Amino acid sequence: MAVQTYHLEHLPVDRPVHIALFRNVRNAGFLKEQLLSGNIDFEYALIDASMIVSTIHALAAVFRAVNDMMFSRLRSRNVHSEVVFALSPNNNISEALSRFGIGEHTTSLLVVKVSTVPEVSSRSVQQHLDKVLEGTPVDFSDENLHSMTDLARVRKVYKLQEGARKVQGRSSKKGSLASGLDETKVLDGKELE
Repeated sequence: MAVQTYHLEHLPVDRPVHIALFRNVRNAGFLKEQLLSGNIDFEYALIDASMIVSTIHALAAVFRAVNDMMFSRLRSRNVHSEVVFALSPNNNISEALSRFGIGEHTTSLLVVKVSTVPEVSSRSVQQHLDKVLEGTPVDFSDENLHSMTDLARVRKVYKLQEGARKVQGRSSKKGSLASGLDETKVLDGKELE
């Protein structure tokens, strides 16, 4: 499956976002090492896809990070680490990177590349990922994300109780992460929205 490009509403058209989803990733350690060493060729948001519940969940984090970049409000090193940070329910950047970012043993990977310069295109991202990422590309869709999501871990990180309709003393709103997790159904032995 090819890299998918998104133009998010309320963001400039010169800031497209390129997203790819992979399963059966075999070189997560190498990718993490490149990211941590500051190799600019690996300036991506490399997200453990088992922590993502839907495309909206991921795109909301991307929107927040790009918006923060545009208004000089980044709290992390760059827009790509900010995408990972935006997934976190707290303000601890290192905790966000360890919980949501790529790990040594990550096998399901969501790759996000924000076009910060005109030279970044879906084609250039695809060519680079084809060379460096060992995994099976799949469509960035809710169905594929649901098959990768570790709901127990997501519930723990976001402090959600299974079947609970209240989040920290207030009812969860329709469309929120808590609501989406509470309204899951069992399909083929796997929980799905």
